[in-house]
Amino acid sequence: MVDFFNYLAEHGIAYERHDHPPVYTIEEADRLVPPLSAAKTKNLFLRDSKGRQHFLVLVSGDKQVDIKGLQAVLGTSRLSFGSPKRLKEYLGIEPGAVSLFAVVNDTEHKVEVVADKTLWSASNFQFHPLVNTSTLVVSKEGVIRFLESTGHTPQVIEVPERVA
Repeated sequence: MVDFFNYLAEHGIAYERHDHPPVYTIEEADRLVPPLSAAKTKNLFLRDSKGRQHFLVLVSGDKQVDIKGLQAVLGTSRLSFGSPKRLKEYLGIEPGAVSLFAVVNDTEHKVEVVADKTLWSASNFQFHPLVNTSTLVVSKEGVIRFLESTGHTPQVIEVPERVA
């Protein structure tokens, strides 16, 4: 397991840190995280029906993802959420701390990063730093530098939205 803040420093990735009580949902984050000048993200850890493909899907905090539509776009079999055990195995984190930054622990590149096109157009993002008691604001350039440093290339697509 990497010392995450040292990793960011070693790779010249600037951030603004905001500590807060633990948050497990977007609703809790809305209440407990101060308003920040960055796109709020929702990060979904998904797997295919055979457990051979794993995806970390990044969308804006208010987007409701159409999982069936997403599996069609990704060309994969039935998608479902990865279990806490699988989350720990592949990304080294606990539920509630799912974040793009967790791919720092995916040294074997078993998790594909998928970013929603609308979210990806933002200039700054909010992500947990592997725990759900802090939120970091990072510029798009910093996010790109981070992904390059981990060897992950995001697939930027229009993630289908669930219609109410």
